[in-house]
Amino acid sequence: MAAPLPIHAVLPELAAALREGPRALLIAPPGAGKTTAVPPALLAEPWCTGLLLLLVPRRLAARAAAEYIAGQFGEKPGETIGYQTRLDSKVGKTTRVIAMTHGVYLSRLQADPELTGVSAVLFDEVHERSLDNDLALALTLDAAQALRPDLRLLAMSATLDGERFARLLGDPPLIRSEGKSFPLALRHLGRDSAARIEPQVAVACRLALAEQDGSVLAFLPGVAEIERTADALGTLPQDVVLHRLHGQVDPAAQRQALAAPAPGTRKLVLATAIAETSVTLDHVSAVVDSGLARRPRYDRGAGLTRLVTERASRAAVTQRAGRAARQRPG
Repeated sequence: MAAPLPIHAVLPELAAALREGPRALLIAPPGAGKTTAVPPALLAEPWCTGLLLLLVPRRLAARAAAEYIAGQFGEKPGETIGYQTRLDSKVGKTTRVIAMTHGVYLSRLQADPELTGVSAVLFDEVHERSLDNDLALALTLDAAQALRPDLRLLAMSATLDGERFARLLGDPPLIRSEGKSFPLALRHLGRDSAARIEPQVAVACRLALAEQDGSVLAFLPGVAEIERTADALGTLPQDVVLHRLHGQVDPAAQRQALAAPAPGTRKLVLATAIAETSVTLDHVSAVVDSGLARRPRYDRGAGLTRLVTERASRAAVTQRAGRAARQRPG
């Protein structure tokens, strides 16, 4: 039996809110358990006779969430719990919860605007802004108003300004979870903006490894920066295993980066924003943040969407820092 998560304390309140009305807003800190505990808790509700769609920002998060929840059921993905991403899918005839990316959801919504057979749509980390995320929320609100007044819509986030977002949803019940109380120490090392970021991140990673005995997660804007940082690190201590975590890494290597390290070892994970939300990296007690992110931005002059390296948002850096204190003080 899994240990109770902080989110379990507010699940009765959340269930009652969705019994009384079609929408709710849930704010829970990183590590509270909202991504993996909320969908199973809603399956037994009287209004839940169809599918629950769990929308997560990234393919890794969709697969990891489905695998974790399925494990709690003693099953494999594709049975009660499944997932759908652009390149991978495990959904069966008995599936009740499907974790999916916003792009896959938009395709489903365009093919079936009424969302036939769907009882609820859960938007995880709804504060993350992108064209797909915003469009998915807007079209779901439109479909619920015009075609499916019975459709449940739950928006979940760790860093959202709840009051402002509640107005967008029509002022539904706002439920807050306190989360875990592991202490988190923040230290600003500063960086030279005129110098390359990779050697500076490598120095910070070595410092973090030297000062504590847990694993380290470092955030970098892209794959090229991860590779250059790996080169800059040089030879690591014998007990440290280096992992890369980004969308181009194969699923088996992604699982290794997320899992607890082998006994007597610890991890150094160099990751893009793929590790920012909706996943837990076991054993991590320190986060090194470059403060940068690579985001799609529309260039009006060129009429194209480009990837731009920019400062990470406050919500993003808050989420990243929280990775260090999900299982222990960080």
